[in-house]
Amino acid sequence: MATIEDVARVAGVSTATVSYVINDTRRVSDPLRLRVLRAMEETNYHPNNVARSLRVGQTKTIGLIIPDSANAFFAEVGRGLQDRSHSRGFSVILCNTDGDPSRESAYIDLLINKQVDGLVFVASGDNAASTRVASTHGVPIVVVDRHLAGIEVDEVVADNLKGAIMATEYLLKLGHTRIGCITGLSDVSPSADRAKGYRQTMKAAGLELDETLIIKGDFQCRSGGFAMQTLLALPSPPTAVVACNDLMAIGAISTACAAGLRVPQDVSIIGFDDIGLAAVTNPPLTTVAQPKYAMGTVAADLLVERIRNPQAPYRRWLLPTELVIRQSCATPIRP
Repeated sequence: MATIEDVARVAGVSTATVSYVINDTRRVSDPLRLRVLRAMEETNYHPNNVARSLRVGQTKTIGLIIPDSANAFFAEVGRGLQDRSHSRGFSVILCNTDGDPSRESAYIDLLINKQVDGLVFVASGDNAASTRVASTHGVPIVVVDRHLAGIEVDEVVADNLKGAIMATEYLLKLGHTRIGCITGLSDVSPSADRAKGYRQTMKAAGLELDETLIIKGDFQCRSGGFAMQTLLALPSPPTAVVACNDLMAIGAISTACAAGLRVPQDVSIIGFDDIGLAAVTNPPLTTVAQPKYAMGTVAADLLVERIRNPQAPYRRWLLPTELVIRQSCATPIRP
């Protein structure tokens, strides 16, 4: 491997000058800088970033911990984070926990040992996540999509409560009164907020809550299908269903169609997230859009600012949600 001395010899400059160019620590004239860069290319020299990190106390890396890399929602958040981090000079290390708390803890330890400059964290959902985040020993951290009680960190979340209210109100305006709800994991804040929005809106409409219409899922497509089976088996099935994410809504549509029902003529189904698949399902899915990409970019900005100013006040960004009307909901043809 070429060394800094090799570059200096080929460029005809001192090793100090090469160091100034590599680290941008002192002004070097443009002709001299060009000579050094050409010498680096000629000798195939690559700076030792590990050694540089030890000198400056930064690795220019960010750790991203998510519970499900196959979920398009988290993929879009990650893309926003990576794009903005790259533009600000940081690389991103992705860790997928599959919702396993033990893997989550192991990845936190791994990334800290790798000396990342900060962490962006989507908790797996169990209540001990706050304790794990608190054990990061002062490493800057931004929590995305989930609220963790009992710790002070920067947060980026969408307005899940308002989104669920919009979804339920839309179905009520179409004329539905018997509306089911497929919730997500009970110990994560987005699911709790969406279920709360559904309950709150039904109550505000003067409708008595029927607990048999509320079925717990796990944000996966299969659980949406199983929940829909349960709802359709009721003596009085719902005419519409609010699914607390798009994957469960897609599973619900599949089950309804397999049962010989038409969507939306026989049952209306609305989702949450607006992942890419939502626009190409059959029928295209009415859903509540989250600003997924923006959640990633805001998280990157917050983390970089936290890295630069660890003593700044903590901030919570609440990003808006939006109802996207497609073809999976209609006026009921039966009461």
